[in-house]
Amino acid sequence: QVRLVESGGGLVHPGGSLRLSCAFSGSIFSFYTMGWYRQAPGKQRELVARIASFSTNYVDSVKGRFIISRDNAKNTVYLQMNSLKPEDTAVYYCNAAGTRSVSGTDYWGQGTQVTVSS
Repeated sequence: QVRLVESGGGLVHPGGSLRLSCAFSGSIFSFYTMGWYRQAPGKQRELVARIASFSTNYVDSVKGRFIISRDNAKNTVYLQMNSLKPEDTAVYYCNAAGTRSVSGTDYWGQGTQVTVSS
């Protein structure tokens, strides 16, 4: 069973930075496309960034500010968040979407709170 554990959230001033981490266990990490989603109060969960083996994509609102990366040796995916804005405040969730022999599987972490406020 895949397990995802996020860390790195917290309170930061506008313009500040945070790095989220998501530790993956229970399967073959490289078989999964990894993503970060967020959900703000009263809003639907939205995709922030996603990384496959060699490609990344981002929601327009974070392009140029956030960077997603993965370390296949450590089974970890990261989200470096720079120039944070109050509208980035949300619970951030890590997602693993299976490919190849595990296609169709989908797993979520428990979420980590990011609050951007002065």
